[in-house]
Amino acid sequence: MEKILIFAGTKEGRLLAEHLCNCRKEVHISVATAYGREVLAPREGLIVHQGRLGQEQMEQLLAQTKWEAVIDATHPYATEVSVLLRAACEKTGRRYLRLLREEKAGYDLWQEAGRGQPEASASFAAQRSDAAVPRAERSICYVDTKEEAAAWLNERSGNILMTTGSKELQSFLEQIHDRSRLYVRILPDGETVTRLKEWGLKGGQIICMQGPFSAELNEAMIRQLNIRYLVTKETGVTGGFPQKLAGAQAAGAEVVVLRRPGEADGYSMEELLRVLKLSPFDLDAKPQAEKPARQITLLGIGMGARGNLTEEARRACEQADLIVGAGRMLKTLSFFGKPMQELYRPEEILAFLQQNPQYQSIVAAFSGDVGFYSGAGQLLARLAKEDYESELLCGISSVAYAAARFGLSWQDMKLVSVHGRSQNVVGALRTHAKVFVLAGKDDSIRALARTLIDYGFPQAVMHVGTCLSEPTETLLSGRPGEFLEFAQEGLSVAILENQAAERAAVTHGLPDACFLRGAAPMTKEEVRSIALSKLALTRQAVVYDIGAGTGSIGIECALAAPEGMVYAIEKKEEAQKLLLENQRRLRAFNLTPIAGSAPEALQKLPAPTHAFIGGSSGSMDTIIALLLEKNPKVRIVISAIALETVSEVMRILQKNRFAQQEVVQVSVARAKALGSYHMMMGQNPVYLFTLSNECSEAAV
Repeated sequence: MEKILIFAGTKEGRLLAEHLCNCRKEVHISVATAYGREVLAPREGLIVHQGRLGQEQMEQLLAQTKWEAVIDATHPYATEVSVLLRAACEKTGRRYLRLLREEKAGYDLWQEAGRGQPEASASFAAQRSDAAVPRAERSICYVDTKEEAAAWLNERSGNILMTTGSKELQSFLEQIHDRSRLYVRILPDGETVTRLKEWGLKGGQIICMQGPFSAELNEAMIRQLNIRYLVTKETGVTGGFPQKLAGAQAAGAEVVVLRRPGEADGYSMEELLRVLKLSPFDLDAKPQAEKPARQITLLGIGMGARGNLTEEARRACEQADLIVGAGRMLKTLSFFGKPMQELYRPEEILAFLQQNPQYQSIVAAFSGDVGFYSGAGQLLARLAKEDYESELLCGISSVAYAAARFGLSWQDMKLVSVHGRSQNVVGALRTHAKVFVLAGKDDSIRALARTLIDYGFPQAVMHVGTCLSEPTETLLSGRPGEFLEFAQEGLSVAILENQAAERAAVTHGLPDACFLRGAAPMTKEEVRSIALSKLALTRQAVVYDIGAGTGSIGIECALAAPEGMVYAIEKKEEAQKLLLENQRRLRAFNLTPIAGSAPEALQKLPAPTHAFIGGSSGSMDTIIALLLEKNPKVRIVISAIALETVSEVMRILQKNRFAQQEVVQVSVARAKALGSYHMMMGQNPVYLFTLSNECSEAAV
């Protein structure tokens, strides 16, 4: 088994060791302290050497075995160790590879943390010059040595937070005139704490914590300790540099940065792995262990503010090596300082990951909650077919957030969305006292208000929230008429209230008096009720009402299937006008009137799941043939009064041999007052034919 020796003092070193172990290499890792050993997770093939080594001790370790490579993954500021290790490798003939930490200018990192401002930009540009001591008014101060930093701080007043690590603290402390203004943040190591107290610091000035530290934690610590200056090394993304900058700027503190020492040639992580894979000693290696599946976390981030993030969400982002999502989501998560890619379509995300195998732990960010009208569902379906491990982490949904902001409960709300889709808001509000609407831009709120007025809800209450959780959040309540000129910018939601919903009938069979009739024919109330029962509608049914007349059947179908769609086909102009009026009056929002004759008017319509034929104008055979062509399993109910129509349908039954066919004759009589007596007056008998090639669940 190949043996590789790593001198580690960084997170990159630990990650490299884990990766090499996964590749079935025997990895020896040298760390200076007990704490360095403690943070290394035990792994098969990993051997840890603890203790600070001089050059002679390094040479002895290098001579113990024929190392295939010796990798220097020590801290960029541990220059003395790198010099000794390079010399030891030259003397023992071992191959020396230097792993470089990713380096970016402070301004670039600040921008990645979402903190760039015009005045900060000018300040950073000035400080990348060769000026020995940057001016005090600048928000970030670059220095080359700790002596320069101490001199600069001695000229100013205010508390100082040191986050440079413990190795060179003593020489720095000796140069600070007033140590009472000094606080240090170090790893939780008892030996270091003892030394700091010996050097004159009190317990309250020593903060023992293990990172990573978020921008918010840095900000909170700076505010709590009333820090005026934060001192740090230029540690890059992995060392938490952007989070330090972001936290300091948010708390109004200045940052003193000890520039990174110049390094000799080395390799990035990606380059180093490529070198190891292409080196001669790897050509005859045994097959590598099966590569662990890449982890993708589908994350709901809430409304948009950082405060919406759950603790699970924060941990996922802190552990990720890539975050993908739409621009609005990436802006919220930028303070984590992670690599980001603006992608939100599943195929784009998967294509990018295939081209970039270096990313193993990925967060795909979605607004609100991943289970509420989220793109997470589509991505999850695609991931199930790929070699990825995935998990869903819920977020605070706009439903829960908006309900709380308006002081409403939401367990009894009907949830719909008109954001990039069409849904029957009117049908939902007709039967629900509260409806939540995921809207969109300002025009969707105006359109919603107009629809409510047109369909008889002018007295409904609208609660509209825009830019939820953001500084520009607005909350407005009023009647639909007050939102006809709504012009708030940003994404919006609405909660609608209709107190009359509790009186809405849940059964079909509207009284005939509800319909405007004129001279148009209409299926009577009792027959209509039986016909609807025979249709056995589903909630998402697609219904053709052929020969719709006044629309009585189509409207009842629309009300019974609020999540479906009804197409009411009528050729007579007078009946078409009545149909439109009845649609508005009876709130059949999901009914679409179609002017024309069947079968021609049916050609371009979506395939039906159900069809009612109340009039065919002699084209019954071709109409049924077209219905079966569009959907062989369509359920058809035919109403016939004339015997000629009955005869025509019977011939069709003999010709097609439906799996389910039923003929019912309905005779209805109504009482009519004649003086002090009531006489039953018979109406025309009606034949109802039910045809289907599939036995419906409702009939079982």
